[in-house]
Amino acid sequence: MPECRKFFIDKMKTPLGIAILIADGDGALRMHCWEEQADDWRKLFHRRYGDRELVARRDHFGHVAALKRYFDGDISALDTIPVAFAGTPFQTKVWNALRTIAGGTTLSYGALAQRIGEPKAVRAVGLANGSNPIGVVVPCHRVIGSDGSLTGYGGGLSRKRWLLGHEARHCAFRLEVSE
Repeated sequence: MPECRKFFIDKMKTPLGIAILIADGDGALRMHCWEEQADDWRKLFHRRYGDRELVARRDHFGHVAALKRYFDGDISALDTIPVAFAGTPFQTKVWNALRTIAGGTTLSYGALAQRIGEPKAVRAVGLANGSNPIGVVVPCHRVIGSDGSLTGYGGGLSRKRWLLGHEARHCAFRLEVSE
């Protein structure tokens, strides 16, 4: 993928607060963060992309519309949003695997490590999951502890609980916990 010189930023209201969306010039979502984490996402953006230009653009690529469909109950709408990662090869492997966890289901960190062919890398999978820059769309909220407990989430456990409950309401026939 060619290096991007310019990124596009948008905001949207969600049931969980104001979301910040950053996409590259090809329309791939690069970041999804929460507005109250402004210092965090700005630091993360600059660490990954340097001093690239951020241009405000209202739903230029249709990501806001897709996320609205998700929050209205069309859980599969997340699958329509293209993403691009700026991470290590291992992080990218984990983040791609997160997109294979079906809406309305959860997976333990151990099961995710097995899914990517690294069964002994449970802690590394947890670290990669925790550094996912595209929360909600790359559904790190679907990863739980091996005992079924909710574990950390960058947007806060209350958001994780809400997201899992939202997906369970709209995908109840598929809700399962895999280990």
